[in-house]
Amino acid sequence: MRRRSSSDDRPAAASDDVSATVHYGELAHQVVAAIEGDPVDLVETLAQRVADIALSYPVVDEVEVTVHKPEAPVGVPFSDVSVTLVRGRS
Repeated sequence: MRRRSSSDDRPAAASDDVSATVHYGELAHQVVAAIEGDPVDLVETLAQRVADIALSYPVVDEVEVTVHKPEAPVGVPFSDVSVTLVRGRS
């Protein structure tokens, strides 16, 4: 997941205060909980769940999420299947 922000990150950088930005440890735990939670069939569904979690942080204006499924049942030889979506605040 790559956080994209059109907001000004300088206050967080200047203050070195995690409350002025995203606490990535907390975000990581929330994402793992989403992955380990209710199973889904589509990587698109999981990517949307992760995007929704990231967008729940007020300082996140836009997020890009890529989900890989290297063992997807596609019936032909392949090395990886992935989906990337970009979501922003409505």
